[in-house]
Amino acid sequence: MPPELLTIEVDRLDPARARLRLTGDLDFDTAAEPVAAAADLRRDGIRELLIDFGGVGLCDSSGLSALVVIHRTGLGEVLAAPPTMTDETRDVG
Repeated sequence: MPPELLTIEVDRLDPARARLRLTGDLDFDTAAEPVAAAADLRRDGIRELLIDFGGVGLCDSSGLSALVVIHRTGLGEVLAAPPTMTDETRDVG
């Protein structure tokens, strides 16, 4: 099965809060996209970010790393429908 492209929908909830709704695969090829979207929002004054994973089919270690990068920017983030651990993610080693 070919990988699903990642789409990101941005909803501004109020002047300081926004939601990123992710749909598709969050992996090595797409992990930079939500990081860039979060950085743009932070520059625009967003201080709290809701990241909705309801539409994410796959989240690998690169996707998890992207979440760490977003967290380290200082945005207060909340995860909705966080990614579940798959056998592939747990089986490292």
